[in-house]
Amino acid sequence: MLKDEVVKALKVIQDGGIILYPTDTIWGIGCDATNTEAIKKIYRLKQRDEAKSMLVLLDTDAKLPSYISEVPDLAYDLIEYAENPLTLIMPGAKNISPALISEDGSVGIRISSHPFCQQLIQRMRKPLVSTSANISGKPSPQYFAQIDAEVINGVDYVVDIDQHSMEIKNPSTIMKLAPDGRFEFIRR
Repeated sequence: MLKDEVVKALKVIQDGGIILYPTDTIWGIGCDATNTEAIKKIYRLKQRDEAKSMLVLLDTDAKLPSYISEVPDLAYDLIEYAENPLTLIMPGAKNISPALISEDGSVGIRISSHPFCQQLIQRMRKPLVSTSANISGKPSPQYFAQIDAEVINGVDYVVDIDQHSMEIKNPSTIMKLAPDGRFEFIRR
């Protein structure tokens, strides 16, 4: 089941499509983080201002140096000891679509613990875009049943895992982290 869904989602992503999928936080809309056209599809679907960046998911913190020029040592400690899912916004983004990089050169990255996300990212060998499964300005759905039909119909594939779960999930904590280790909370 999980393996089949990973294979189906991978094919859609490799063909430039966008998917709706479960994460360790709330449901996300995603695509290949190096595919600018696919990223623009997500912005259009969400009716989101392209100046508002989206985060990317990785399966392991060992891949951080591939996408961040200078990973602060503190990043690894924060990821290891965080009690809740943690998105780190770090400067020096590289090897991803410019559509995901903020004006200051930063990108938000979360290491996902969700088995589907981990397996998909391993198979993709690239980061996975992740943004809440809602139209901009509307509340983020806490589980699949709350996702707007417009979003479900607007993606190329809906992953058939965790759709019946009513477990309330919340977005990740977001911290902005400077190369010198200074940080600030953006969302707790």
